[in-house]
Amino acid sequence: MNSPSSFWATGALSQPAFLGQAWTQALQAFEQLKPPAGASGAAPLRFAPEKLQALQQQYLDEARALWTQSLQGSIPSLQDKRFSGAGWAENPMAAYTAAVYLLNARTFMGLAEAVEADAKTRARIRFAIDQWLAAMAPSNFLAFNAEAQKKALASKGESIAKGLQNLLHDIGQGHVSMTDESQFEVGRNVGTTEGAVVFENELFQLIEYKPSTAKVYERPLLLVPPCINKFYILDLQPDNSLVRYAVDQGHRTFMLSWRNPDASLAHKTWDNYVEDGAMAAIEVVRNITGAAQINALGFCVGGTILSNALAVLAARGDEPVVSATFLTTLLDFSDTGILDVFIDEAFVRMRELQFGQGGILPGMELASTFSFLRPNDLVWNYVVGNYLKGETPPPFDLLYWNSDSTNLPGPFYAWYLRNFYLENNLVQPNKLTVCGEKIDLNQLQLPVYIYGSREDHIVPIHAAYASTQVLPGPKRFVMGASGHIAGVINPPAKQKRSHWLREDAQFPPTLEEWLAGATEHPGSWWPDWAQWLAGHAGKQVAAPKTYGKGKFKPLEPAPGRYVKQKA
Repeated sequence: MNSPSSFWATGALSQPAFLGQAWTQALQAFEQLKPPAGASGAAPLRFAPEKLQALQQQYLDEARALWTQSLQGSIPSLQDKRFSGAGWAENPMAAYTAAVYLLNARTFMGLAEAVEADAKTRARIRFAIDQWLAAMAPSNFLAFNAEAQKKALASKGESIAKGLQNLLHDIGQGHVSMTDESQFEVGRNVGTTEGAVVFENELFQLIEYKPSTAKVYERPLLLVPPCINKFYILDLQPDNSLVRYAVDQGHRTFMLSWRNPDASLAHKTWDNYVEDGAMAAIEVVRNITGAAQINALGFCVGGTILSNALAVLAARGDEPVVSATFLTTLLDFSDTGILDVFIDEAFVRMRELQFGQGGILPGMELASTFSFLRPNDLVWNYVVGNYLKGETPPPFDLLYWNSDSTNLPGPFYAWYLRNFYLENNLVQPNKLTVCGEKIDLNQLQLPVYIYGSREDHIVPIHAAYASTQVLPGPKRFVMGASGHIAGVINPPAKQKRSHWLREDAQFPPTLEEWLAGATEHPGSWWPDWAQWLAGHAGKQVAAPKTYGKGKFKPLEPAPGRYVKQKA
């Protein structure tokens, strides 16, 4: 048997005599899944003999136990949420199929760990195996999914008809529905904090938010969101909006809203986003408010752009920002987590040939890549629910935002890949020239607040902590629970999750050493940040009665039209 799928299709554990053959088929199937080793072809995989022997024995023992259990008529226990429904427990054949799948999945991942190779090759093998296993789960197929079959019988086929309707709808919109998108509209029930657009250029609109307090701090706050996503992740709904929280704390708050690029922006570069984006926004905020210095916050790629803007300004002898907050931001790209499996010279060179001289990277390609980093949760879960069971996913603002994808200018993307993800040039003093200046993060002496999420799969927590070793000024680091988005969007009123702080202002080389002296605090990290930010915001003054100032007049109500542009 040469096809990996044949290993699953045969039901290789149908009787004990086949166990040896099944093990051989597993090795053959695994061999076919290894990543290419270059143009000359893939080299044979080598396994650590002691690991392979132990794994084989474990496989045979568990397979025999499963076979014996099936002969006795007992239903195997399925410790996996994909098979947790009553339909699986009530159908012995379905439960057995799922148990075989889980055994095979454990074995394949064990084989990945037994490969003798460098760390990056092993990570790529694990990623490839994980993608294949997620796709091959019996829950993804109507012929094996006992829950979907049960629902089809109960609804007299209506669930199947609805599933086909959902499939055609999603094909038409170009992506799998993660939520009921009809329930949301930017400006109506997401991105609703009151404000006005007071400036725009071809790259961004600048939103000024209406104060909710009689007095505001004299130094305003500028938020720089990622250009890979839309800004309203920081302003979802009133009860989970970081924007509204900042406004309620007395900060005169501004938001940079990136334009969703089309062909007219296909030539834009990283320098454009730094100088015509973040640096331009800083200058406009200063002009409107009259403040000599402002506070700034960068989220994810927005934080990387902000760091570059501050370094360029420092190289020019200008310090318009008095403090900076970096939320789940990469500055040191030596640990990029699971995304590292995609990055090597060949991949980056291919992207440079595609996009280096111009073009648009489609937003759907980015969105698909990020979804498949967690395939069971963000892909196959919805395939099963939407198409096999004919369900409509419930309304969820965060998942609506997640599906509202953005394009990227090709030259921006290609430069970003090479200089940050591949070569990690940002932490090398004077290695990068940005906006005509040699930049050095060591010149940034301003106070910084650095946040990282413990379970972040895009900016690993160790990578977020690494910024403490890069930025030389006064620092405060906080680690939050949960992931890249849920850890950040954690309003205090929810009283959810925890965060960790260390009060001795010590930043040892590793996160583990820092954690040894840290204390866990229940609930949101937002109040800690608010207290820190207030210390850099200056005295309080009367809140302005109008938006903008002078030539910077209100152009349209927030959230503006740029954020409503679709990819």
